Amino acid sequence: MPRVKRGILTKKRHKRVLKAAKGYYGARSRLFKSAQEAVNRGLNYAYRDRKVKKREFRGMWIVRISAACKENGVSYSKFMGALNKKGIELNRKVLSEIALSDNEAFSGLVKEVLATA
Repeated sequence: MPRVKRGILTKKRHKRVLKAAKGYYGARSRLFKSAQEAVNRGLNYAYRDRKVKKREFRGMWIVRISAACKENGVSYSKFMGALNKKGIELNRKVLSEIALSDNEAFSGLVKEVLATA
């Protein structure tokens, strides 16, 4: 049985990892073993943080809406409860954008929701 030489595949793998590690500090961008550890760790963090990002954005939207609600003399939970009771389906992202960019429109929305609640 002939001997299998894997130099080509190894070179290809090393090249791929070192390309991904480009810009890393010190040996992490030059030595395969260090680069591979850094790249794998980076990929794990990237995977995890794609989920964390969604949580952080939701928290930020809630803080913004809460601050705008307090300016209008109502708590966040009362406002959201009244919105749901009224059947207005605006998500937190849109509500935070309204609160941030158009304060008068948000105040009108608060008054409209709380008028019947």
